[in-house]
Amino acid sequence: MFEQNDSPEGKMDVNALYLEEVFTDQKVGTIRRMTPVTAEGEKDSSRPVLYFGQAQMMTPAGALPLSFEIEAKSLSAAVAEFSDGAKAAMERTIEELKEMRRQQASSIVIPGSNSGGIPGGGKIQL
Repeated sequence: MFEQNDSPEGKMDVNALYLEEVFTDQKVGTIRRMTPVTAEGEKDSSRPVLYFGQAQMMTPAGALPLSFEIEAKSLSAAVAEFSDGAKAAMERTIEELKEMRRQQASSIVIPGSNSGGIPGGGKIQL
């Protein structure tokens, strides 16, 4: 991710390289296996292999992407844990959406109040 004052080149961290592989059943979602590698592309066994799941949650507004880390030591274990990870990600997303709705509802401007940046509270004065 580039910050506004970063140079456009952006430097990759040679000590944090991963080989990314994607596995899918073409129905439920995908699992990304991130295998740590050296700058030469060789497997770096000093760092753990990481697994990430991706799925979609259908909403009235359309599909909402879900991404989540899967605690697993192998691809077969990641496949076995996928459903629980997707369910937890969906529950977190639902809670975040509820919180956003609560925040929106609490920011409603009441006519006649001095909020909203309207001088005089929005009342017409002659």
